[in-house]
Amino acid sequence: MTDLIESEEHKALRKAVAAFAKDHPDAGNRTLWQEAAKLGYISVNLPEAYGGGGGGITELSLILEELGTAGNPLLMMIVSPAICGTVIARFGTEAQKQQWLPSLADGSRLMAFGITEPDAGSNSHRITTTARRDGTDWLLTGRKVFVSGVDIADATLVVGRTEDARTGRLKPCLFIVPRDAPGFTRRKIDMELQSEEKQFELVLDDVRLPADALVGDEDAGLLQLFAGLNPERIMTAAFAIGMGRHALTKAIEYARDRTVWKTPIGAHQAIAHPLAQAHIDLELARLMMQKAAHLYDAGDDAGAGEAANMAKYAAGEACVKAVDQAVHTLGGNGLTREFGLARLITAARVARIAPVSREMILNYVSHQTLGLPKSY
Repeated sequence: MTDLIESEEHKALRKAVAAFAKDHPDAGNRTLWQEAAKLGYISVNLPEAYGGGGGGITELSLILEELGTAGNPLLMMIVSPAICGTVIARFGTEAQKQQWLPSLADGSRLMAFGITEPDAGSNSHRITTTARRDGTDWLLTGRKVFVSGVDIADATLVVGRTEDARTGRLKPCLFIVPRDAPGFTRRKIDMELQSEEKQFELVLDDVRLPADALVGDEDAGLLQLFAGLNPERIMTAAFAIGMGRHALTKAIEYARDRTVWKTPIGAHQAIAHPLAQAHIDLELARLMMQKAAHLYDAGDDAGAGEAANMAKYAAGEACVKAVDQAVHTLGGNGLTREFGLARLITAARVARIAPVSREMILNYVSHQTLGLPKSY
């Protein structure tokens, strides 16, 4: 029965990734990325025909979770192989697949993803970045914010909107924008959050793109968009669960050894019970993440949409609580650089906010699952 939750192959993969991450505790993200790519960890979800592992989001989320548990999460795994790689593998032309998937698989190139705008956060229908035809080319104009890793990415998969010739309405479409495209500029956003992957604002000023920059069918943009957003939510859940497990491990080790009176503080229920609750919440979130990943890999996009949102919500909540309790367990030491927990106080909040807020997930479940009327 345990194979229904995690197969022996997945358990072996989890063990191997944990050992790999433990052997690279001080590696910079770029170095870690290259080493992980050599072992096939970065490309496990990409098709074998293009250098990938032929697996799915189930395996990729497992890998990211274990890297995070070891304190070495790779944020760009959410973006480059999970979102961009998935979209290109499912909907790209053969030429696009040949151009991008092998290099994404071997780690030699990265791709960023741009959807959020200054006036279009949770409501993606308000996206104003537009693409218009100019002969056989496209001209892309607009702004994006909170785009991760643009400085290290070779291209950005940008969500824009084109005009439907039949209705005159704007519809979402995805374009591959090379980093050196004329009119494509970036500005680093000054974030309080400390992370190796920086956040950027992008400006697209009549960026001229060839016809083959459009990914997939111009009339199926929404389907293609959500094919990338569901893996994003699943991978964000993995990111959060790994972070929570990392914090919890540090707290448990401290609670076992730290003695204030006659016994270690972990013997006291006021310390032990909250840590046990944090562990339970993380395990429950992991189960939902695994369900979401299995549904997505099985091709059930509708079922995966609900489960992915639930997994992201549960993981975000569990991560914040685990980090908070870990810091509280260590007391003053929880705020020192030596133990490395204080930085997670801010980082954990990301899982509640991005890529979609917990309130919008509750809205989704309210009207999509429960059938309640919308308030917006």
